[in-house]
Amino acid sequence: MSMDRAAAVERVEDVVATVEEETMPVPVREVWVYGDVALGLDPIERLDIYVTKDILLKDAPERSEEFQRSHGVDGVGKTVRAAWADEYPEYLRANTNGHAAPEKCLAAHLLPDDEDEPIHLEVCNASFDDNVTQRLQGAMARDDYEQILDPRGACLWVDGQRSEEAFEKLRNGDFVLPTLSGALEMLGMDDDEADEAADAVRAYRERQEGATVRGDVV
Repeated sequence: MSMDRAAAVERVEDVVATVEEETMPVPVREVWVYGDVALGLDPIERLDIYVTKDILLKDAPERSEEFQRSHGVDGVGKTVRAAWADEYPEYLRANTNGHAAPEKCLAAHLLPDDEDEPIHLEVCNASFDDNVTQRLQGAMARDDYEQILDPRGACLWVDGQRSEEAFEKLRNGDFVLPTLSGALEMLGMDDDEADEAADAVRAYRERQEGATVRGDVV
């Protein structure tokens, strides 16, 4: 399943509008796109969105037991905002341990329409550029390239400010970006390693189906 480019850009605009206008489970600092949509492809195989969030340290921990009783989810008021859970209880999601999972809550809120959509949401407390570097270094150390973050990205929204210029370039497919292997070489990989890593990233993406989300802490 693929997505028309115009529909993909509209989908991203909806995500940014939601972040701007509605309470989020955790504070959001940045919204990026990367991969196919940033390259100007049409159609695109998957829409990749990156969200930089803050780690919630203090909110309303005294309400955690209340939500544990009412929704069977621990950690509300600790890892996700209690006010958000009050307003959007239908988007409350937990990890396998029953603890509120910020990345899953964000995915439920930002991508609620169709679980079959070819969309991936990447959520991390680090900025896109920092996480690209961290993930690449880890992949090179382990010789495990599947989890490399495609560095060809565009920042659309940061600290409450939407970049109309970036959106215009996105709509028109005006970003000039290298091949994936070329981008990885620019970040320090040698030619052969970059080619191998690019193949691994593409193979991993091709195995993904429907809407997916990954949370990361750096």
